[in-house]
Amino acid sequence: MSFLINLAIGLIFGLGLAISGLANPEKVLNFLDIAGNWDPSLALVMGAAVVTTFIGFRVIFARKKPVCAMNFDVPANRKPDRSLVIGAILFGIGWGLGGICPGPAITTVGLAATGTLIFVPAMIAGMLIARKVKAS
Repeated sequence: MSFLINLAIGLIFGLGLAISGLANPEKVLNFLDIAGNWDPSLALVMGAAVVTTFIGFRVIFARKKPVCAMNFDVPANRKPDRSLVIGAILFGIGWGLGGICPGPAITTVGLAATGTLIFVPAMIAGMLIARKVKAS
């Protein structure tokens, strides 16, 4: 049952990315190009996501336990550490240069777009390298 719920949530998330334009690197790059061909429409998408998350967290954490788990898995460390900061910087640089991030990349991999076919293997390689570096 948990697999089906996760599959449904993933499909809804992917559909949202496609509809919003976050799966289109050109739209993302135009949003980031404030001095050029700026497209502010993604600000509405991000604003809606923030409002939805704000409300959603309050509704979810009002429950005693999650629907599909025994308890909530909330990180104990709530302070930014070096790993988080470096990861955020690398993520931002990659998103700004390529116009694509992991969620939309996986969503659009089925389209066999050249950028995605380069990005996804590089992303997987980066994840494997990061895992090895963190383990050592």
